[in-house]
Amino acid sequence: MRKLLVSLFVVFGLALAAQAQEFDAAFGFGTVTSKAASTDSSGNSFPSLSGGLYPSFSGIVLLKHHIGFGGEVAWRAHQNIYSGIQGNFGILQPYRPIFYDFNAVYGRTYKKFGADVMAGIGGEDLRFYGVLNCGFTGCTNYVSSNHFAGHFGADVRVYVWGHLFVRPEAHYYVIHNNQEFNNANAARFAVSIGYSFMPGF
Repeated sequence: MRKLLVSLFVVFGLALAAQAQEFDAAFGFGTVTSKAASTDSSGNSFPSLSGGLYPSFSGIVLLKHHIGFGGEVAWRAHQNIYSGIQGNFGILQPYRPIFYDFNAVYGRTYKKFGADVMAGIGGEDLRFYGVLNCGFTGCTNYVSSNHFAGHFGADVRVYVWGHLFVRPEAHYYVIHNNQEFNNANAARFAVSIGYSFMPGF
C-alpha cells in the first residue's frame, strides 16, 4: 500500500511539474539543534536531539502566481547512542532521527537570487537499531517511533552559474508527543546545492 501511495504521489507530482513555472531539486547538508539534555521530576533522563550531520533531498514545484508545493527528507548520517528513558536500565541503543515534510510554498526568483517560504506537515521517524522487527513485508533491524510534526521553513537561493544555485535554509519542526526527547521541538539549518528547471533551462 505504501509503495502504491508513493507511486501515485510521484505520478501526480510529475504531472504538475510538467505544468510548472519552476521546479527546484536540491541536495544538502546541515545539522539539528534542540533543547539541552534534561531530567524530569521523576528522575527520567532525556538526551538532546542536537548535533550530527544531516544530508537532505528536497524538491519544490512553483506553479502560477509563485505558489506551489514541495517536500523534503533529512536523516542523521551516523547513528547516535540513545541514553535516555529507554536506556536507564543499562541498555544504550543506537538510533537515527529522520525528518520529512510536505509543504505549501511561496517562492520568487529575481535575476541571480530567489527565496521561498513554506509551511506544512510531516513527521519525525526515530529508528532504534539492534532489535529484529518482523512484519507482513519482511524483517528490519530496527523499530520506529513515529511522531507527527508541523513544519515551517525559509530559504534564499543564490544562482552561481546559470540555473545552478546554492541555498542556505532554516527549518523548524513542531513535533507532537516527542516523549523520547522530553517533548522537544527541533530546528534544522542546512546549505543545499540545486538546480532550477524552468522555461529556457
